[in-house]
Amino acid sequence: MTDYAKARLMMVDTQVRPSDVTKFPIIDALLNVRREVFVPSTKMSVAYAGENLDLGEGRELLDPRCFAKMLDALDVQPDELVLDLGCGFGYSSAILARLAEAVIAVEDVESMAQEAEVLLGEQGADNVAVMHGPLAEGAAQHGPYDVIVVQGAIAALPGALADQLKDGGRVAAIFAEGALGECRIGYKRNGTISWRMAFNAGAKLLPGFAQETAFAL
Repeated sequence: MTDYAKARLMMVDTQVRPSDVTKFPIIDALLNVRREVFVPSTKMSVAYAGENLDLGEGRELLDPRCFAKMLDALDVQPDELVLDLGCGFGYSSAILARLAEAVIAVEDVESMAQEAEVLLGEQGADNVAVMHGPLAEGAAQHGPYDVIVVQGAIAALPGALADQLKDGGRVAAIFAEGALGECRIGYKRNGTISWRMAFNAGAKLLPGFAQETAFAL
């Protein structure tokens, strides 16, 4: 039988800390949220593996190193509101719930959204609201947000999401660049988002985040 507490500790000690992620709130969240609960039962034994985990329905759970480095770069504060896009079964939202004041989690796979709501409730993440809907549309009615996290790859950030980020806010996303990709952090200043490369990372392209096409007449 898998010792999941030991697996969590090993994940932090061998994948997260060596990647220079040392902020106490992040480490504490990663050590206390039961990652294995938020994956299909057939994947529980590999929940702490150092790679993206296929959740089905075209959705992935980002590998621990990648997600931890995203959180480290975003530096989420206890008084902030976070929009978590593509939450899957809710793991990322459960982690963010320990760092932020509140989290709005959006998932476009209805069965996953329903399951995430149940699991997050069972795990005591009562400051997370799960919504079912298109990821690229976000949840404008609850914004604007201090932080937006995209749990997968994008080719471009839709304008609708950029509009939901507060001035002074941050957004993290993995940009698909051929076979590879890179995680970038966007900082919104005076209505404009400027992007900085944070680290190399790869993930599946999320629905609705392909490059916006410009049509010429």
